[in-house]
Amino acid sequence: MPLNESAPLYAVVPAAGVGKRMGADRPKQYLLLNDRTILSHTLSVLLSHPRIHQVIVALGPEDGYFDSLEEASHPRLIRVDGGRERSDSVRLALAAIEDKAAWALVHDAARPCLHHDDIDRLLAFPGDQGAILASPVRDTMKRAGADGTIDHTVPREALWHALTPQLFPAEALHQALVRGEQAGAVITDEASAMEREGWHPALVAGRPDNIKITHPDDLRLAQLYLASREAQ
Repeated sequence: MPLNESAPLYAVVPAAGVGKRMGADRPKQYLLLNDRTILSHTLSVLLSHPRIHQVIVALGPEDGYFDSLEEASHPRLIRVDGGRERSDSVRLALAAIEDKAAWALVHDAARPCLHHDDIDRLLAFPGDQGAILASPVRDTMKRAGADGTIDHTVPREALWHALTPQLFPAEALHQALVRGEQAGAVITDEASAMEREGWHPALVAGRPDNIKITHPDDLRLAQLYLASREAQ
């Protein structure tokens, strides 16, 4: 059934990754971004949204940074042990949700520039197949051949970049991830797990500043976005 205002809504943040591409001395979610960690920015946006019941964060087994965050002691934050892969962390976080009528809003730890209006836009979508934030592809897309040269141009009209948050019934998503793991499927995001189950999630256009921090240049861009927001 579609999400209604009485259904409990949990935010899930997989934060057990290392982020080796950043080349940093710590997991990227703990790098500083305008005097706060990336993860602090992400969690504060979710914890401050009035519709979100609780935030569940999945942490690595040797995480030595989380307890120093201000958000670590928030009464609506739940921490669980994460897994080896992102999908494992999401599955383990979902297992902590006891209410079978609950919905889950899964968001990348390394997307600290999320706006409440993006969350609102996602929650307002009336469909019953779940929904994800996404961005239409604007560049010309090329498919490469085995030798690294262009094989052909891919029409971009129906192509979207998948973003987060991604919104699904918590129990259905948990079962989809369990079955995906049992089948040895490659689960790149929550929508891909639900697609395997025959679901057709909606694509909801999100803000372009909801970037994922993967490389050092992304960190500098996020600093500009957040500084601009604070100046408004």
